[in-house]
Amino acid sequence: MPREITAFSNPLIKRVRNLRDKRHRREEGLFLAEGLRILTEAREAGRLPEYLFFARDMASHSLVRTLVAATEAAGGEAIETNADILSKLSGKDNPGAVVGVYPEFGVGLDALDRSKAPIWLVAERLRDPGNLGTILRTADAIGAGGLILVDECVDPFSVEAVRASMGALFTVPVAHAGWAEFLAWLRSGPGQLVGLSLDTEFDYQAPRYQAPTFLLTGNEAQGMPDFMAAECDLLVKIPMLGKADSLNAAVATAVMAYEVLNQRRAG
Repeated sequence: MPREITAFSNPLIKRVRNLRDKRHRREEGLFLAEGLRILTEAREAGRLPEYLFFARDMASHSLVRTLVAATEAAGGEAIETNADILSKLSGKDNPGAVVGVYPEFGVGLDALDRSKAPIWLVAERLRDPGNLGTILRTADAIGAGGLILVDECVDPFSVEAVRASMGALFTVPVAHAGWAEFLAWLRSGPGQLVGLSLDTEFDYQAPRYQAPTFLLTGNEAQGMPDFMAAECDLLVKIPMLGKADSLNAAVATAVMAYEVLNQRRAG
């Protein structure tokens, strides 16, 4: 039976609100997700929150009832509250109907099965949580095996990244590794490393990509370093016909990913 919390001074409210800060997420090993769609995606992927906060006026909604029942059945706690508390937890003026507190998760490179999918996404030193969330959505849409974050990237469990992923954080395996570790793992088995670069004239539609294809996107501002580009099996460029010299990192990743996917579909 859900308990009710409506006081801002409640210790649990303070604790959960602090999860918007990276240091507290690391200390607790927990992160926030909000919105019916995202939490439903998480449930369907087999992940349920330790704490589920839901708005009193949404208690009769079928998806909320399902989330409450599933959370409690898994040993989590469902808590009825109000829009003001949900706003405080999520940091949004117009919060969703539900906020969930989840254990952080991730996989090591050794847990990834490269034969699972013909396309994998790799991002190095990604800084923008919106870009990370969008790349996760692209990975989900194309059926990528996973997303590998290289070196110091934005936290995939930040509120902004989770929100931007629209639930894909729960459906796409995410691994993190340093460049040397990633490269050693990649070269230990099959895999073509394809880098998106401005320093090549090789059009992205020209080659026939080999499976599994690992698409490497560099840092938003600096692109990938020369030493990383040198390790790529192939560098390709998306043509720019206007005055802009490059696409947003997440957009470029999506364009490239769908080119590889379309080649696979065409046989």
